[in-house]
Amino acid sequence: MDQALEILKRGGEKLGLSFSSEQIEKFSIYLEELKRWNKKLNLTGLKKDEEIVVKHFLDSLSCIQLIEDFDSKMIDVGTGAGFPSLPLKIYQPEIQLTLLESTQKKVTFLEYLVKALKLKKVRVIWSRAEEWAQGEERESYHYVVCRALASLRVSLEYTLPFLKIGGCLIVQKGPKAKEEVKASSKALSILGGRVDRILHFKLPLSGDERYLLRIKKVQATPPGYPRRVGIPSKRPL
Repeated sequence: MDQALEILKRGGEKLGLSFSSEQIEKFSIYLEELKRWNKKLNLTGLKKDEEIVVKHFLDSLSCIQLIEDFDSKMIDVGTGAGFPSLPLKIYQPEIQLTLLESTQKKVTFLEYLVKALKLKKVRVIWSRAEEWAQGEERESYHYVVCRALASLRVSLEYTLPFLKIGGCLIVQKGPKAKEEVKASSKALSILGGRVDRILHFKLPLSGDERYLLRIKKVQATPPGYPRRVGIPSKRPL
């Protein structure tokens, strides 16, 4: 554990981040609870502490590079075990966070974890993006984040309806990010998004290639989107 937390500190330095003792304690709790719950739930395929720290915690924290206002409303769509938003919340407590997850068992884990970490201004919602985005919180968020959700053009339909005009979607992608952007031109046009920035970097310590995409909401998403459950993935825009 101590070695893993030391890796967190070193990796954070490479991202320009420094952690307080309270933040280190929260990441320690996160790591232990993730491993404990992972024995009965499929939360992560990573087993070693060091891998979890680098490929979950540091990878999630890399999103900070594209966030300009932390005192804002953020929703993490298809958050799974809380990535990328819970590491961001630990580092920037002022974020007003909604965790959206469609698997009930993962929701139970997230509710437990938020209490264990003593995080304020965090809600856990059990719902699908196609349904929740048609409700009262449509076009009400400053930021949407997602990681390993779907192909970009499918992810756009799940996420852009949540954003206010002027808000930003931050998507984490691997080496084929630019190809996905090219394939998503129609979806961006229909849903009201525009690629604002593409950031290419290597994950601290592992050297894995990463892309961060920041997509700005430039016009309202038509009311018919997202389409009903299952359609975005079956018939991508």
